[in-house]
Amino acid sequence: RIELEGPDDELKELSDTFDEMLDRLDRAFTAQQRFVANASHELRTPLAINRTLLEVQLADPDASPELHQLGKTLLATNERSEQLVEGLLLLARSENEIVDRKPVDLSEVANQAVEQTRGEAQTKGVELRGVRQPAYVQGNGVLLERVALNLVQNAVRYNLRESGWVSVSTYAQPGQAVLTVENTGPAVPAYEIDNLFEPFRRLRSDRTGSDKGVGLGLSIVRSVARAHGGTVTAEPREEGGLLMRVSLPV
Repeated sequence: RIELEGPDDELKELSDTFDEMLDRLDRAFTAQQRFVANASHELRTPLAINRTLLEVQLADPDASPELHQLGKTLLATNERSEQLVEGLLLLARSENEIVDRKPVDLSEVANQAVEQTRGEAQTKGVELRGVRQPAYVQGNGVLLERVALNLVQNAVRYNLRESGWVSVSTYAQPGQAVLTVENTGPAVPAYEIDNLFEPFRRLRSDRTGSDKGVGLGLSIVRSVARAHGGTVTAEPREEGGLLMRVSLPV
């Protein structure tokens, strides 16, 4: 805020008007984030109840095969909705600047993301590789782990059907720590790059009902990076696939 002091002239009036505009914008942004967070919390409870009821029904040994198959389908749909709610809540939280910061090693969160994704990668025949050197930043470990996990999961899911690989690396540079996730995959047009970071946006070749996610992964990555004062960039590889780079100040 300017908070200009002095006589009530045109300059003082302009300064007060500018401060009032900033106040209104601040209230609007805060209200929007609060609404998303509250809505996400309210949606969590019925989804958790649905999941419990479905799991109980699936555990019934007397359930017919048709009912068992229906329960599995509904459980998968419910899980997708839970992922969407969690993504919205995390997105709302990560739009704010991180205040409570602690030392976080990017190589550690990257290793955890790789281990969590290893089973899916093996199923899809994707090799996980890369060199992860210690790279410390001041930030929120949970949010940064989500950044690494989202990037690695995307790299595994948007990959080649055969002989694909994902390289996850971390390293330190003067004044910043860097996480890179590079993968083979289909060719990505340069004009599609910016769209990838918008909520609920995917490549045009992906159907809305695809099993690759709810379309919030890279939006969360960008929001968390910004909340830490960092940046995230994407570069298409000539051979197909992407090179994602997250740079965070130390």
